[in-house]
Amino acid sequence: MTTFPCSLLTVRIIRMRNLRRADALSQSDCYVTLWLPTASCEKLRTKTVNNSKNPVWNETFYYRIQPEVKNLLELSVYDEDTVSPDDLLFTIRFDVARVPVDERVVMHFKSDPKAQEDLEVEFLVESASGPPETILTNGVLVCREVCTLEAEVNQTKRHKSKKDLSLSVKGSCEGTHSFKLGSDAIVTPPCPSTFHYVKYKEPILDVSLPKSKPRYKPCTCSYSTPKEVPPVVLNSLPKGEKVPIVEEKKYNLHVKVNDCQCSCPEDLDVRLGYELCPQEQEFLCKRKRRVAQALKQVLQLDYDLQEHEVPVVAVITTGGGTRSYTTTYGCMRGLQHLNLLDCITYISGLSGTSWAMSHLYRDANWTQNDLYEKIHEAKKQATKSKKDMFTKDRIKYYQQQLNQRKQEGYKTTFIDLWGLVIEYMCNDGKNNHKLSEQREALMYGQNPMPIYVTINIKDKYSTHDFKEWVEFTPYEVGFLKYGAFIQPEDFGSEFFMGHLIKKLPESRMCYLHGTWSSIFSVNLLYIWNRVSSSEEFWHRWTHDKLIDLDEDPYLPTKPYEIRSHMYVPAGELAQKIRAVLTDRFSVSQYHNFLKGFQLHNYYLENECFQRWKATTLDYCPNQLTEHEDYLGLVDAGFFINTSCPPALRKQRKVDVVVHFSYSAGSQTLPLEQACTYYKQQGIPFPNVVLTEEEKKHLKECYYFNESETPGCPILIFFPLVNDTFRYYRAPGVKRSSNEMDAGNVDVSSCNSPYNTFSLTYSEDNFDKLVNLSEYNVLNNQHLIFRALHAAVERKRQQHYEN
Repeated sequence: MTTFPCSLLTVRIIRMRNLRRADALSQSDCYVTLWLPTASCEKLRTKTVNNSKNPVWNETFYYRIQPEVKNLLELSVYDEDTVSPDDLLFTIRFDVARVPVDERVVMHFKSDPKAQEDLEVEFLVESASGPPETILTNGVLVCREVCTLEAEVNQTKRHKSKKDLSLSVKGSCEGTHSFKLGSDAIVTPPCPSTFHYVKYKEPILDVSLPKSKPRYKPCTCSYSTPKEVPPVVLNSLPKGEKVPIVEEKKYNLHVKVNDCQCSCPEDLDVRLGYELCPQEQEFLCKRKRRVAQALKQVLQLDYDLQEHEVPVVAVITTGGGTRSYTTTYGCMRGLQHLNLLDCITYISGLSGTSWAMSHLYRDANWTQNDLYEKIHEAKKQATKSKKDMFTKDRIKYYQQQLNQRKQEGYKTTFIDLWGLVIEYMCNDGKNNHKLSEQREALMYGQNPMPIYVTINIKDKYSTHDFKEWVEFTPYEVGFLKYGAFIQPEDFGSEFFMGHLIKKLPESRMCYLHGTWSSIFSVNLLYIWNRVSSSEEFWHRWTHDKLIDLDEDPYLPTKPYEIRSHMYVPAGELAQKIRAVLTDRFSVSQYHNFLKGFQLHNYYLENECFQRWKATTLDYCPNQLTEHEDYLGLVDAGFFINTSCPPALRKQRKVDVVVHFSYSAGSQTLPLEQACTYYKQQGIPFPNVVLTEEEKKHLKECYYFNESETPGCPILIFFPLVNDTFRYYRAPGVKRSSNEMDAGNVDVSSCNSPYNTFSLTYSEDNFDKLVNLSEYNVLNNQHLIFRALHAAVERKRQQHYEN
């Protein structure tokens, strides 16, 4: 928490030279809009200059800015049309931080050097009067001071009919409140109502009075127009005092502005920081003691492991519907038989793996108990008929649950219905389990910590162009990229600038399952990528253009500053094609807990942001997630079928990754894609390279150890293959002739009974898949033990070197 002075930004739109034609028969009717969302909720604009190639405006605009946030001014040039919507010719984005303080700078933005098209703008940044502003930041997101406006309507007389009084504060969390003035003289909803808004955004209250008919005045032979209330500048109102805004015979309106809410990090309901939360750190201390004892026994060490010698082992899984749901149990049983479950610190999953994980974590001591009962229950669910999924009673239940969820304040989508279908597939009856309840399984460090993974996407962008990793644990839900986390009980509730505004009930686990495995969020570009692995063709024809601008004078750009560029929207046909390619049938939507935050001026230099920066909009801060009302969450498999990224957070210091692949098709492709992604992001990870011949004849397990790369974990990779299992019923125990059928498990052909869209297995196929995945673990225990020995030795060596 620090205080920083504000500055005054003056922008003078001077003129445009050699403006392109937007109309065939005349020059453009041009105007310029200014958008600086970090300083104002309003888009400002110049007057329109008609039919001119060289329009002159000479109009001046003022903004109060906070230099600690990234102030990216967008200047958009439009051609005004009277019949059709105005045409956006281009937008220039300019980083205000590049303007020297107290120095008037006239910039020439040359959008088309050949045509000598040139927008001339003058900038001046100088100190602003008034007290400094208190801000909180983690180096990427900035929380600014938030004020509240309490509005109270008192009705003194009855109305003949119900009428609405509407209040709005643009840029506030609530936006608009409406009050019904009833014939019973009771105002609904009950008063007062509250607006939350950013103090330094120059907020304005607009009041819309109940509509009334104009009254005829005989003496003047005219009609009197209904009364209007002029806009109220909220920063001009006295703090803590009731101020009358409307006083009528039948009702009156009073408002009261309360002081700012941001004073220290503890006041926020969103945790800003990339470090692990205190609850997870406490868990790690307890878990390390258990892991140390387990490793001593498993590795048959003749000494006690010290805290600094205990490696962090993470089990990483992939998605795959019922296939991954089933295989997870076999892998866990294999690890349990080797006494390795107590050696693991984290287990991460997505899609169908999350169904199995949440089932396991209903038992607070599942790793200490025999998994027979849990596998028997999973078998019952995987093999039961799914015909009753859409009976009349079941549909009635779905409708009742969705209505209840909507009444609670959630924005329901088809993915919520899909979550209820998953609930039916994996349970007998309603499952009231919630993510926060899994903390009981971590209370004494008795189990590995579960991590569930999804990605946040954006409309009209493919997952290759825009994706942001979101992790779910029993302790927190948060963005790896932004370093912002909330408690799982609050996920889905309404937030503004880090403050919890409206608490909603915590979602049941089934709705999260729908989000983590949202197969209905597929789009055409994802299918195209499965075939070609490149979007270059579609980029060329459908994407907007971002062009680096020539500037005069040239202002040096520091590493944290953004170069000026011009944005030119794609044509109407290209936009329609792009909309078709990127459209998803349904996306899971939750209230955005980043809403209102702003990006720090130095966010691009932040190491943690850089580690997860992977979208085309990372240099367009005005288009990033903190400006959205809702998150759009989909199955992470629509980018890469892996749950590994959260385990690779620097702060988790994972030493060994045990990677189980449950993918359909190529078993190595998701891992290869992940390795390419990690390399691009600068994340240490083994470089997995297999020849085409090796891919045709995959082994059960692979060991990768790049010990010379600092921070690089050891990787144990288990593809889903049937190799020696067809001949051996247990490691070293050959099958008899009448046991050969049990080893005939088809996990790779197009006719496999385990395809991703198969929801029901036969009992025999379920048993075969569980036994196969368990066998592959048991048969390669030597590689797992080798990795654990190597990790212990590396930890000891690192300690002595330090």
